[in-house]
Amino acid sequence: MKFILGKDRKQTCLFPVSLEDSIESENSVRSIDQFVNSLNLAELGFRSNFIENGPPAYNPSVLLKLYIYGYMNRIRSSRQLEKECRRNIEVMWLLESLAPDHNTISNFRKDNGKAIKKVFFATVQIARNFGLIGATLIAGDSTKFRAQNSKKNNFNQKKIQRHLDYIDNKLEQYNKALEQSDSKNEKEEIKKNIDKHQGRRNEYDALVLM
Repeated sequence: MKFILGKDRKQTCLFPVSLEDSIESENSVRSIDQFVNSLNLAELGFRSNFIENGPPAYNPSVLLKLYIYGYMNRIRSSRQLEKECRRNIEVMWLLESLAPDHNTISNFRKDNGKAIKKVFFATVQIARNFGLIGATLIAGDSTKFRAQNSKKNNFNQKKIQRHLDYIDNKLEQYNKALEQSDSKNEKEEIKKNIDKHQGRRNEYDALVLM
């Protein structure tokens, strides 16, 4: 029986394929690259001044692209992101073959928490501009209807911010626990909690912009 055969790993190619040619035009990493390049990271509060008494630092845009890629693909662990930099062709393209270690990735997330929040606000604003989420003002006359809205489901800006602060605190705890965990089952459970809280946060972010 005949099988499809792979190529000899030692065989050289006359026309080698570049990283650019390996990533299709509709790949999401191109959107991440374009989005981050459009941001003014200094205005958002990302640290960009480093003491030049050692090896050069990574541009914050590089680490932000990696962070967003990890968020979109549910990769939370700094160690796992470090591995992706060396084996994932999408990440190699996105970071131009740079490979920061897990400590650098973890410190970036820890040192730029507030700035990263502003980036997520920016993604919601872009989605709103392209009509991907609603923000429609619904008006009515003086007719009275029996309310189906309890206090639990009624939101104002102060209440929304209180929820956001709570969720951000939980996300920070889960991310720390994920980095320190060595158990596969425990990591999976932590990731489920992170995804659940991040989903709730996105809902509140949308309410803030309405």
